Amino acid sequence: MEYVLTPYALPTEPWVWWEGAFTEQELNWLQDKAKRAELSAQIGSGVDGGVDQSVRRSQVSWLKNAADTKWVFDKFADVAAKMNAQYFHFDLTGFGEPLQLTNYDQSEHGMYGWHQDFNGGVVRKLSMAMQLTDPSEYEGGNLQVLPTGKTEPQNVRKQRGLIAIFPSYVLHQVTPVTQGSRQSLVAWITGPAFR
Repeated sequence: MEYVLTPYALPTEPWVWWEGAFTEQELNWLQDKAKRAELSAQIGSGVDGGVDQSVRRSQVSWLKNAADTKWVFDKFADVAAKMNAQYFHFDLTGFGEPLQLTNYDQSEHGMYGWHQDFNGGVVRKLSMAMQLTDPSEYEGGNLQVLPTGKTEPQNVRKQRGLIAIFPSYVLHQVTPVTQGSRQSLVAWITGPAFR
């Protein structure tokens, strides 16, 4: 090698958002499904996965890509492609796993502590979290993002239908719900391993 280049990269946004992808009727349908979630949320995956209520307290259900749910995947894919092209420029392939409907309830101070969205199987590259609950229906339950190199978390605006999009390696959390309940829909967009 005669001369080695110093690589440069464009800065990546810690998180961005999209509004208005879903109608009120569609949000109601998704929220109803999330409210009926019954599986205790786990941390980790595979043989290392398990329930740890000191880290995560919520119930989940899974939305698979089927004839009656394809419209959800279509809308999320459209938003992911547009936001990725504008902000992240990641090499993406699609949804490597079902979408997650989550219910955080005041009865257990539903929350999910600081974490990154890594998975033992597919390579998650972009995380998408859509709020399904009107903010007047609950207290607490803030989605917070901690950008790399920062010490203060940023609160994602509470707005029904708002989709927060961020690289899956970004630390984030949902603070405890103190009144009411909060429902969300989460998707992970996968692709080849980061280089």
